[in-house]
Amino acid sequence: MMNQKNLLEIKNLRVSFRMGEGKRFDALKGVNYVVPENSTVALVGESGSGKSVSAMAIMGLLPVINTEFGEDSQILFNGDNLLGETIKQRRARCGQQISMIFQDPMTSLNPVYRVGEQIVEVLMLHKDITKKAARVRAIELLGEVGIPDPERRIDSYPHELSGGQQQRVMIAIAIACEPKLLIADEPTTALDVTVQNQIIELLKKLQRTHGMSILFITHDLELVREIADHVVVMHNGVIKEQGPSESLFLAPQDPYTRALLACRPRIDSRPLRLPVVEDFLSGRDADLPKGERPRGVKADDPIVLEVKNLSKTYTMKQGLFGKREVHAVKDVSFKLARGKTVGIVGESGSGKTTLGKTILRLHSNQGGEVMFEGRDLMSLSDKDYLPYKKRLNIIFQNPYASLNPRFTVGDILMEPMRVHGIFSNDKDRADHARELLKRVSMPDGAFFKYPHEFSGGQRQRISIARCLTMKPEIIVCDESVSALDVSVQAQVLNLLQDLQDEFSMSYLFISHDLNVVKYISDEVLVMHHGEMVEYANSDELYRDPKHPYTQKLLAAIPGR
Repeated sequence: MMNQKNLLEIKNLRVSFRMGEGKRFDALKGVNYVVPENSTVALVGESGSGKSVSAMAIMGLLPVINTEFGEDSQILFNGDNLLGETIKQRRARCGQQISMIFQDPMTSLNPVYRVGEQIVEVLMLHKDITKKAARVRAIELLGEVGIPDPERRIDSYPHELSGGQQQRVMIAIAIACEPKLLIADEPTTALDVTVQNQIIELLKKLQRTHGMSILFITHDLELVREIADHVVVMHNGVIKEQGPSESLFLAPQDPYTRALLACRPRIDSRPLRLPVVEDFLSGRDADLPKGERPRGVKADDPIVLEVKNLSKTYTMKQGLFGKREVHAVKDVSFKLARGKTVGIVGESGSGKTTLGKTILRLHSNQGGEVMFEGRDLMSLSDKDYLPYKKRLNIIFQNPYASLNPRFTVGDILMEPMRVHGIFSNDKDRADHARELLKRVSMPDGAFFKYPHEFSGGQRQRISIARCLTMKPEIIVCDESVSALDVSVQAQVLNLLQDLQDEFSMSYLFISHDLNVVKYISDEVLVMHHGEMVEYANSDELYRDPKHPYTQKLLAAIPGR
């Protein structure tokens, strides 16, 4: 770091947001770090730590109307202070010399324009080039980022591409003008482990090819180990620790850094309880229970749910009059024991979520049985199935979309109790709702608040509390911790385990995060293109995977 020329220097960066009524929120409180030429620096921390605010300040994307910078704050790029530039100067620089990949490509790509048109737009905006030449270059860029058949895909709309392909298009747009600095803001958070690995390898290859620097923003320290030369750990707007990647991982100095490393479930251990950030910051980490949690299903464990040859097929329009069938789930069979967890893993499009929703009759099936207490749930009428709805429930992936924004938390929790006739009056329902909020570590005052007043982790706790209002025996957890910070993820996983220990609930745990699945699952079911390719006790499957696809998934785990 010392012998390299610094491409970017952040000096005493302070950023405040005016909140109205004379209030201010200090997002960054005197941050200092550098990004040398031809290197990768990772900004690491939880939501609210200031990582993205730092990136937005570099790009000039913070709202002008209510943002204040410190008088002595500087963002130096090749010696030029970006904070002193006009909007026109900053606009000319960003995209050409500095570019950014955002977290969610579906909200970053324009859905009404073809992907080629969006790449061409960037090229024509920043370079003296004809539209025809720009299209030729766009095809080259799509090929460079690994999009198959780029001559055809250039005319695709974003929704016609997979999540990994959408992110590759975003990378193609970002490198179109060959910038010297690429800012990647959580570019792999929602991607499958294999696609995530491909994106990391692609970024490393592009860095070598174009000689650019990368500022990589993430909350996943295992991922940082794969890509970063230097790591900057942020918490509540300040830098807690920074240094070379290798030394920081070998001997982290700050309790917060140690907490981030310890919160993440590991592939080689399964502690009785995952530590959370507060344990380390308060010095309670030494008091955590010792030992490993045993997993697995025995022959005499009682079976609560048996899925037999379940299938689901979609009919899709093709052309003007044509149709084609997509076999989302093909002949899947497994058993779920009482008080146990079956983890369901696979890449996007493998049929994981469709399987879970079909079991709960949120999708119709095209064959097979789901046996619960001797009855086939698939053959019941809607009226006969109604009593089972409160016994089999689901926690959805996105807590932002699954909670009604017009309802208070109290209404959200009381509504299912009213629908299913749980308790005879609203007073008893409200009392039970408050008990559940306390059970998921939410303050009593949350009862009267609305979903938008809470963080993502708190919303997921509310979703779990809503699910518990009906005292279900089986819960389908559909990517329910995938978008959470590692510390919040640890809290939710601990909560799910506590509830399972206390109430002997059974889980179908759907996830693309293989570390998390190993931690919480007794058995693991691997899906690929709608088919179950492997099914075994979790320790056995991770120790000795039989199917080549399972071997491929496990090989892609960061840090393994």
